[in-house]
Amino acid sequence: MNNAKIAFEVINWAEVSKKEYEGTSGFAFWKTKQFEGLRIRIVEYSKGYIADHWCPKGHIVHCLEGEFITESADGKKIILTKGMTYVISDNLSSNSSISENGVKLLIIDGEFLRTEE
Repeated sequence: MNNAKIAFEVINWAEVSKKEYEGTSGFAFWKTKQFEGLRIRIVEYSKGYIADHWCPKGHIVHCLEGEFITESADGKKIILTKGMTYVISDNLSSNSSISENGVKLLIIDGEFLRTEE
């Protein structure tokens, strides 16, 4: 596990530039703050967003606004709405996201979610 030390820092998300990623349909917009061994993002999925990939990475995903479906590779679908969070470590499942009406998420990931292999 990474032992990086992160000094106190305030993130003003209004000042963080947004990057667009195309899904199978719709778009994802990321505002990312990268630290050593830690990534923090505000991610917005457009209406009609369907991810173009399955992600095996671990995440902490907190729904700030709206709702979305997270689907695991085994077919299980879970709806997360405002105020809900899911947590999963690396390589325990591959997940994909779908957003019918748009959603805004806080996503945290990094080395602390790695599993021993």
